[in-house]
Amino acid sequence: MTRKNPLTLLSLPLFSLALLFNSVANAGTADKKWINLFNGKDLDGWIIKFAGHDLGENYQKTFQVKDGKLVADYSNYTAFDGDFGHIFYTQKFSNYTLRLEYRFTGEQTSGGPGWAYRNSGIMIHSQPPESMARDQLFPASVEVQLLGGRDTGERPTANVCTPATHINLNGKLETEHCINSTSATFRGDQWVTVEVEVRNSQMIRHSVNGGTVLEYNAPQVDATDEETPPYGPAGNLLRDGYIALQAESHPVEFRNIRVLNHDQ
Repeated sequence: MTRKNPLTLLSLPLFSLALLFNSVANAGTADKKWINLFNGKDLDGWIIKFAGHDLGENYQKTFQVKDGKLVADYSNYTAFDGDFGHIFYTQKFSNYTLRLEYRFTGEQTSGGPGWAYRNSGIMIHSQPPESMARDQLFPASVEVQLLGGRDTGERPTANVCTPATHINLNGKLETEHCINSTSATFRGDQWVTVEVEVRNSQMIRHSVNGGTVLEYNAPQVDATDEETPPYGPAGNLLRDGYIALQAESHPVEFRNIRVLNHDQ
């Protein structure tokens, strides 16, 4: 029997070696499949909660499916009156990667707050929608804030905001409500791809169009916030939760909403 010489690898071009080792390293990931959270036809698998309204009420038919996209549509509104909405996927996740595309369209609804101009978000590690108080504006969660640029000035996207929570950033507890990422500013109605890698409480990484723009860890309860649900005492780590998308008064569209569940 002819025995292969392990030193034969050394004769391969460096580029070929890199491809070989990269294939081995990614073998486990390649075997996993992305799960489509949105079927492009209806809102099956999702549940809606608007501030001031009962669970499951799709106020003014805000959340709709149009041309294969999940949209927040304000054509039935005369004015926005604090009716912040969230649509939750009904399965809880802990260790996963979420990827989607979003874009803002048209004009902000009359009555929407100035900060909500071209503003939406992805809520991760969220409390269950059924545990929200009727008038609660936002679920306790970690928000991947999605922003569109104004006519001038910088306005990064995939920032982090913390309704009723805190995070650790650069090795220390961060109590600022919103922290900017290092992303570019995206103006107009262009599609932007956002990816969020969530490793329970150990690491959360935001990427925009393939590049990392923010990383932090230890999402935890802020027990000083009056809207904190019964997650436990201050500092209790959030290791799993629900995914939700926001409707905050500016029309927004989502498509290709997929999860790679690292626990499967």
